[in-house]
Amino acid sequence: MDRNSTRRYDLDWIRVIAFGILIFYHIGMFFNSEGWHVKSVHMNDTLDHFMWLSSAFRMSLLFLISGVALRYAVDKNGSVARFAVRRFGRLFIPLLFGILVIVTPQSYFQLLATGEITPGYLEFYGRYLSADGNFSIIVPTWNHLWYVAYLLAYTMLLLPLLPAVRKLADVLDRPWFGALMGGGRLFILPATLFITYRFTTDIAFPQTYALWGDWGAHARYGSYFLIGFLLAKNSTFWDVLARTWRIAAVGTVLLAVSLFLLWANWDNWFGGITWIENIVRAMYPLYAWVTIMAILGAGQTYLNRPGKLLSYCTEAVFPWYILHQTLIVLAGVMVDPMGLGVWSEFLVILTVTAGGCLLLHEYVIRRTPLLRPLFGVPMKARERRASAQPQLAE
Repeated sequence: MDRNSTRRYDLDWIRVIAFGILIFYHIGMFFNSEGWHVKSVHMNDTLDHFMWLSSAFRMSLLFLISGVALRYAVDKNGSVARFAVRRFGRLFIPLLFGILVIVTPQSYFQLLATGEITPGYLEFYGRYLSADGNFSIIVPTWNHLWYVAYLLAYTMLLLPLLPAVRKLADVLDRPWFGALMGGGRLFILPATLFITYRFTTDIAFPQTYALWGDWGAHARYGSYFLIGFLLAKNSTFWDVLARTWRIAAVGTVLLAVSLFLLWANWDNWFGGITWIENIVRAMYPLYAWVTIMAILGAGQTYLNRPGKLLSYCTEAVFPWYILHQTLIVLAGVMVDPMGLGVWSEFLVILTVTAGGCLLLHEYVIRRTPLLRPLFGVPMKARERRASAQPQLAE
């Protein structure tokens, strides 16, 4: 791999696919047995174990790719200070707009469902902004936009440390790194860090999505973000991964099947046996790391090619991410009283969500200059000729 290349179509594709999976995941939250903003009358535990498998790696993968993207973006900009200002605006403006406008309906319908407020969106909105109300949830809030808040924090913390982090990245791009991580060890050794987190910071600091004090999440996601930055242009890493990723793919399948069977039969097989429970807890972060490596390796092999669809999706993915959960909540509230079957309800919610994201992005956001920065889209549309040469999304 050319370390100076800025064309990483594979990671653009993976980022788009990961956010696409996120839409299905949040639709699943409407139907599964875990707590969420609103729930379907068809809620049950059928999806739980499948969703746990997705939860293990999905957000960690996105933070790793964000670290890679930051490395490419900052390397092609001269002034770090100017880059920091631009990046702060690129992330903070959509986050603030999301909190004030996009996320609010999620809190409104959640509190309606729990009987804590009466119908009347405008009245609630005033209470939402002023935090006037002893609610069961904190308002105002960022809900699913927590990823943007955490990404903003990690970016601003890393930029002042660029000289030291770049030197560390150079130290890692040496033959010794390839020798250390060869033979499948790439899929075991780094995973020990996240297994350690599983038994320390994850236990001491359960995830809250509140940014401050969420140290367990910061240890995990911050590490993935830093690893992405350090390995972004590490030709040794990518060469080792290209040769060995199929080992990780086999490991992903074996670990996923094992975890699913263990969870599904937990009470009958192992309930209360501490040492077995600890083995399963260790398998979870191992599965996450192995799966991420398999995805990166497969992407490097099969997805590293440009296209007009990729160019369009790369621009659309952030607006879709901002919009999708609110549309899911609105669609769920609309469709649930209709008495449809579970599959019909799912298809309606999926259609409303995907269709709403597509229409709002295509005909409102990208065509309205003042709205573009509110959804993380640059003020000026890309030149037509650039559509054939998409770069790793920033």
